Amino acid sequence: MEFVRQFEGAQVLDGLLELAGTSHDSLTVLAHMRQAHAEGRASQEVIPSLFGQEPRFESPELARRLFQNLLGLWDLVQEGKQVRLEDGPRPPRPKKQKTEPPRPFAPGEPDTAFVEGAWRYLEDDEKARTRLNDAFENKQDALLGVLDAAGLSDEGYGIARHLLFELHAMLELGWPQGLASVAPAALETPGMETSPMPTALTAYADEALFEAEQDEEHPLSPEELATARTLVKRGLAALWGARKGK
Repeated sequence: MEFVRQFEGAQVLDGLLELAGTSHDSLTVLAHMRQAHAEGRASQEVIPSLFGQEPRFESPELARRLFQNLLGLWDLVQEGKQVRLEDGPRPPRPKKQKTEPPRPFAPGEPDTAFVEGAWRYLEDDEKARTRLNDAFENKQDALLGVLDAAGLSDEGYGIARHLLFELHAMLELGWPQGLASVAPAALETPGMETSPMPTALTAYADEALFEAEQDEEHPLSPEELATARTLVKRGLAALWGARKGK
């Protein structure tokens, strides 16, 4: 039969060790293996030392199974993997702490702390990100249409679209009354990018565009970066101006 190095658990190994005539149990074997591994010893030296005399077995099958388990346990120790010997249910895994949405900034402007909190919330909460992305696509489809027609490369389009989504989501999170749809002309109007906008949002967009320019695999060319920056800045100005009830 094929020899497979596999640790089947403490209960199986304890029974096989007892049948082999050794006083060791799986716990002492594990401790012995960990100590030997730390000392740099090999399995060929360690496993025979577990037996005071030649182990005896009722059948070759039991001998094969014992050494399969011993070598399987040694492999786990050598790989630094956790070895669970106790029976019973596994302890519950600690639950990941849920990231809460940032407190709205309305009726003022978002600061750096708000932008950081909103970014982390979008990163950590997949359901919230999906919901806000759906709202962005449904409400700002005209804006996306202008972006589609801008002639950007796949990388340039992806960066501009993602940034506009994040900025839209941040404004939706911070302005409870929500945003209105933006007219397509907002991305086509020269000078729109110089309109007054919150400093924290502008800085966030600038940093993301700088990282895109420095990307090692697909850096944006200076020309495309300038186009993407203009579209993002115009989009941000339009979105900031689209706040309801301001």
